[in-house]
Amino acid sequence: MPSPNQIVFFDTTLRDGEQSPGCTMHHDEKLRMAHQLAALGVDVLEAGFAIASEGDFNAVQAIAREVHGTRIASLARCKREDIEAAGRAVQPAASNRIHVFLASSDLHLEYKLRITREQALDHAAESVQFARTFTDDVEFSTEDGTRSDHEFLIKMITVAVQAGATTINIPDTVGYTTPDEYAAIFRLVKTRVPGIENVILSTHCHNDLGMAVANSLAGIQAGARQVECTINGIGERAGNAALEEIAAAIMVRHDIYPYTHNLKMTELYPTSQMLAECISFGCSPNKAVVGANAFAHESGIHQHGMMSNPLTYEIMTPASVGAGNTNLVLGKHSGRRALADRLEKLGHPLDRNQLDEVYTRFTELADRKKSIYDQDLLSLLQPAKSVVATH
Repeated sequence: MPSPNQIVFFDTTLRDGEQSPGCTMHHDEKLRMAHQLAALGVDVLEAGFAIASEGDFNAVQAIAREVHGTRIASLARCKREDIEAAGRAVQPAASNRIHVFLASSDLHLEYKLRITREQALDHAAESVQFARTFTDDVEFSTEDGTRSDHEFLIKMITVAVQAGATTINIPDTVGYTTPDEYAAIFRLVKTRVPGIENVILSTHCHNDLGMAVANSLAGIQAGARQVECTINGIGERAGNAALEEIAAAIMVRHDIYPYTHNLKMTELYPTSQMLAECISFGCSPNKAVVGANAFAHESGIHQHGMMSNPLTYEIMTPASVGAGNTNLVLGKHSGRRALADRLEKLGHPLDRNQLDEVYTRFTELADRKKSIYDQDLLSLLQPAKSVVATH
């Protein structure tokens, strides 16, 4: 068990993230990402779904064999063949886990699995017990937990705990819940399930309504001590809770989230960039923490504030997440001060009259051109210098 305020970061970029459209990675890419995730400091690395294909099995096994410093997990349905495959795949790891899941909502039980509640309880108990024959670290997830009848959810979690599960995950599988609702579920489980004090509770939130990170943080505040997430928030449909956003929230708002973790924060941006290289797209420019515009400023008012004191418009430094430097972007919203600063750095300090003339030309250009480069700025100087020379 971690210390009371220690958060276990469970990264599922290589499993839940990879199974989303456009995110497939070949063997070497998965292995490369796994090494980077270990360097980032994730506590548990879900390397894949071993039963899914021969390629996925081989990738999970290679990661278990070659990646050190993190616990390696594989997902498995509550089926013997899944659990056997997961057990064999993660066996080479110095520290491993089998992650079994079973739907707990009536909707999934009736229309997807076509089994009764009693059958589901039996499957859960048998599967956890069987997984324990491969490893002493077994996680059990109640798929679609947030749309499940609470009394039945309590029964299923109780059965899993009694069978030997060491982590209980309550997923918001379809991104349906709200922070208050999600927190209430964790408080209910902590109150009602016998032996839950010896088990780690986990969040796993999808972003269909844009609340994955908020829900994850609410779950943590209600007693969850593991958070399942992905780099850049990739995942099924609208994605998963973004690891970098949760980590940044804990760092910046430590007064509200007084928790510790093992992540190396300066590896967040490099990890995000590596993922973009491995899959078919990068994150949106306005993506929190790691987006291209996360530390960029074009507004003249903002640029003035940043040049006076970065705290005016940045709640964390780019360096704190490994993102390099603040970027003052010159565009039609920029002011004289930022323009003068950039020209001075290019070796062309201007007096007030020169700056006024260049700024007029700059705004005219910026109205016509979306991207302003250094060579554009230098081309604006000649008229100003010519005017000065004639006086």
